Amino acid sequence: MTTTVPPTDVGDYRRAMARFATGVTIVTTLAGEHHHAMTANALCSVSLEPLLMLVSVERDARFHDAVLESQVWGVSVLPAEARSTADWFATRGRPLHGQLDRVPHSIAPVTGVAWLDGALSNFECRTTDVHPAGDHSIVVGEVASVHVPDHLGKALIYYRGRYEALT
Repeated sequence: MTTTVPPTDVGDYRRAMARFATGVTIVTTLAGEHHHAMTANALCSVSLEPLLMLVSVERDARFHDAVLESQVWGVSVLPAEARSTADWFATRGRPLHGQLDRVPHSIAPVTGVAWLDGALSNFECRTTDVHPAGDHSIVVGEVASVHVPDHLGKALIYYRGRYEALT
């Protein structure tokens, strides 16, 4: 006997995933002469040998084409006090030119992508694989360098549709 399972409600799925607390990051890339950035919480460590991580990027976002073109990207893990930064880089339609001007940042040593100053940690990656995944692409990258500052503050997390601080 075959049982028919009704389709999962998208709203239920969203509410259920909102109960999964995630860290908040800014992912950057350098395509042509322009730095691009986006807020991301779909980030994951993949492997220690080799060092790999992934980020999920919406295909409709302008960041998507930029990161696929450049093949390099950076990650800055945000501290709790960076809520406004997370909001800024999650704003659709913000200007491309100068979008990093309002945020203190430096240039990563290997790839030239931007790292946000004051981050809890920073990574720079070279893309090794891209996998289509529904309305997103999963971008896998080999970690080229890591920066772990001496300061350790509260982490910015996303939980139940809003930002929180995790000590």
